[in-house]
Amino acid sequence: MDFFSLILIVLGLCLFETISSIDNAIINAEVLSTMGQKARKWFLVWGMLFAVFVVRGLLPWLIVWLATPGLGPWQAVTAAFSSDPRVMAAVEQSSPLLLMAGGVFLVFLFFHWLFLEPKNYGLIGEKFFHAQGVWFYAVVSVLLSVIVWQALKINPFLGFAAVVGSTAFFITHGFKENAAKKETELLSGSGLSDISKILYLEVIDTTFSIDGVLGAFAFTLSVPLILLGNSLGAFVVREFTVRNIDRIKKYVFVKNGAMYSILFLGGIMLADAFGIHIPTYVSPLTTFAVVGFFFWKSLRHNKLISN
Repeated sequence: MDFFSLILIVLGLCLFETISSIDNAIINAEVLSTMGQKARKWFLVWGMLFAVFVVRGLLPWLIVWLATPGLGPWQAVTAAFSSDPRVMAAVEQSSPLLLMAGGVFLVFLFFHWLFLEPKNYGLIGEKFFHAQGVWFYAVVSVLLSVIVWQALKINPFLGFAAVVGSTAFFITHGFKENAAKKETELLSGSGLSDISKILYLEVIDTTFSIDGVLGAFAFTLSVPLILLGNSLGAFVVREFTVRNIDRIKKYVFVKNGAMYSILFLGGIMLADAFGIHIPTYVSPLTTFAVVGFFFWKSLRHNKLISN
């Protein structure tokens, strides 16, 4: 992997982590506005360290290690850069399982947004699909059945990985639904202490970070690169939380860009899992293109409103 590819991957990871965490940043900013100055500072400093080194550092390492049981803890960190043929063989054997689970998770995440979540309609057809929300579970069930059926023809464990991906989606979706309800309680100032709010924000941050961590594997299987790119993205999100959250809200189609990026990255992961080789530069370039389009669309929208 040359230097240009490394930079492209890190920048792509940073951008993807940033846009996929916008909702989290908005929740953090709104809850922090109800807390004392000391508690805000504590969360923004120590919470940042926890979000970067524990969640975005430990989670990808844990996923790679569990997906490749033949590797030791340190080998799981260095696997993508290792020249040891045994390590390379272990990674090659287990990577389709990891990519399959992550791909299913991301595709389900996109369809949930498309069918069920409130949104600013950025493309033709979004309003139609949103009105057909009752079909979400039918669509993802049929999709999972097709993916599992095709995966079983290759490897039973590949089919099981697809089921794991769908299970991870519904578990984290449950936490997010609870977080949305709890946010109302946090903002109402219903007697909760600042410490309780900080702890809950950390739980929310951990839940939301799963999307970014799993999506990162569409860019690379290298834990150090994921840690670096996602950490930079987490830092940018914290800056938005502190200074520019109202400005970010003005770019009304940024969330659309995040979700279409998730769809493309999920598709790339599924294609790789089924043995269709996708060059490493495709994921970051696709992310830049999709996010750039919806950012331009947001600018155009704001200009039309102001005129």
